[in-house]
Amino acid sequence: MKEICIPISNLGEDEIADVTVTIGGKKMSYSFRVESFPWSVDAENASMDEDSFHATIDQIIQLRSSIANYDSNWELIQIFTPRPGATHIQVLYRKRNGH
Repeated sequence: MKEICIPISNLGEDEIADVTVTIGGKKMSYSFRVESFPWSVDAENASMDEDSFHATIDQIIQLRSSIANYDSNWELIQIFTPRPGATHIQVLYRKRNGH
């Protein structure tokens, strides 16, 4: 097992969750951060039907740029699926070991 899911409610933007786990008697600490990046949807081209919602190339390029320019001390862990019509997309980062 490589991952453990720990539900953390209401982790706001620019807040850091510090998590310490003990595995085999060894303590390990991790820091997690959730960031929100712009995720604008062109209302004329977006479908309100949740099953047919797809990101546009412009949204993907914008997100890719935001991720590429993010602080290199943090590594990308997860990109959350935005709600249809969302103006922001949330991304989970973990502080790199040794920083």
